[in-house]
Amino acid sequence: MDEIKNLTDVRKFKIDSERRFYSANHDEIKAGLTTDIYFIKTLEILRHMGLSQKKVVAEIFARRAGILCGVEEVLNLLNDKDIEIYSLAEGEPFEPKDTVMRIIGPYEEFGMFETVVLGMLAHSSAWATASRQCREAAGEKVYICFGARHVHPAVAPVMERAAVIGGANNASCILAAKLLGREPSGTIPHAAMLMAGDTVSVARTYDEIMPPDSPRIILVDTFKDEAEEALAVAEALGRALEGVRLDTPSERGGVTPELVNEVRLRLDQKGYNYVKIFVSGGLTPERIRELSAAGADAFGVGSYISGASPIDMTLDLKMVDGTPIAKRGRIPGMIDNPRLKRMM
Repeated sequence: MDEIKNLTDVRKFKIDSERRFYSANHDEIKAGLTTDIYFIKTLEILRHMGLSQKKVVAEIFARRAGILCGVEEVLNLLNDKDIEIYSLAEGEPFEPKDTVMRIIGPYEEFGMFETVVLGMLAHSSAWATASRQCREAAGEKVYICFGARHVHPAVAPVMERAAVIGGANNASCILAAKLLGREPSGTIPHAAMLMAGDTVSVARTYDEIMPPDSPRIILVDTFKDEAEEALAVAEALGRALEGVRLDTPSERGGVTPELVNEVRLRLDQKGYNYVKIFVSGGLTPERIRELSAAGADAFGVGSYISGASPIDMTLDLKMVDGTPIAKRGRIPGMIDNPRLKRMM
């Protein structure tokens, strides 16, 4: 698909009648079809005035502090452009108003992609930031991102990749994990128990047929008291059982520190001190800290990461043909950030 260049190209573009999904594909993003129309109008005006090839310096800053993510997608978007890009690395922190990325080159080379670049950085950085908060709460304990169900599937891999950049140990979304060069992490849902009608039989079958590298972590809150099911599963699987997962719904009060403590003590009393307690369901950094202190060993975090509000990113032109410039309210000229490194 050719890159759109002007309003005529926009008008000529037609939606395939057989199109099944509303998300943009890679070719459409690369072609500029997800940008705001006013950038195409801007280029039309600048070309007519003979100004579109002026060399500019554009800087991107964030409105609030966070962890930068999305840089690799920006580089992949603009890798065929005659420009230089300087940026913080993915996973690096930034403060409000810090310059997180600088683009240098003819405006026509990248101007129409402002919408796309900012969107890539804004949402990925938000997800990475929320994930870093969970990492700080969990300390050295494992936590996995379980957020794919809360976002459109087109961006689920982007979100869970950002979560790993931010500090999650792994992703449950298959494509996200594969993009990171690893295998996805996850146990089994309540559906398996509900279909079978019994937790222990599912646990035994899991142990029997799953590959050796698939952790034996079993849900224990489907039918009976969590401590009772945990003991039943531990007795059935013995040393093969690596952990039990508590995902008690909010209708029953959710997973509480008292529940985690009770399950831990009852497992220990029966000699199952090697069985870890994995907790999921509406976790936040505050809840992670509380449940960790109560004895939880690992966590599955979903909506706190996936629901993070985008971090507003702003792109300003700061130099035009070597002359410092800025809109009113901003300081003309480049704003130095010694942590920026040349990426392209």
